[in-house]
Amino acid sequence: MLFTFKQVAAIDILMKGQHISVIIADRPYRLTISNEKEEEQCRLAKDLINTKMKDYANNFAFRDKQDLLAMVALQFAVDVVKSDESSRFSQELADKLNKIDQLLDDYLKE
Repeated sequence: MLFTFKQVAAIDILMKGQHISVIIADRPYRLTISNEKEEEQCRLAKDLINTKMKDYANNFAFRDKQDLLAMVALQFAVDVVKSDESSRFSQELADKLNKIDQLLDDYLKE
C-alpha cells in the first residue's frame, strides 16, 4: 500500500508526537502533543493561565510570578474540586430519577 506525503506526515506525527512551544509567565515550555486538538487545548490552557495571572497581578499584591502561578494553580484546583462535586451530584440525581422512573413504569404496568 502506498501513502501520500500528507498521510506519511500524519502517521509520523501520531507515532512520534509533534513538538510545540508555549510561553507561560514569560518562560517557554516545549510540549509533545499527538494531534491538532491537543495542540489547541494546550494553547487555550496557556492563554487561560496567562490571563488569570494578569488578573491576579492587577488586583493583588505579589512578590514574584511564582506567587501568581500559585494563586492560579489554587484557583484551578478549586474549580476541579467543584466540578467533581457537581458531577457526583449530577450522577446521584440521575440515579434517583432513574429509580423514580422505574417505580412509575412498574406502577403503570399494574
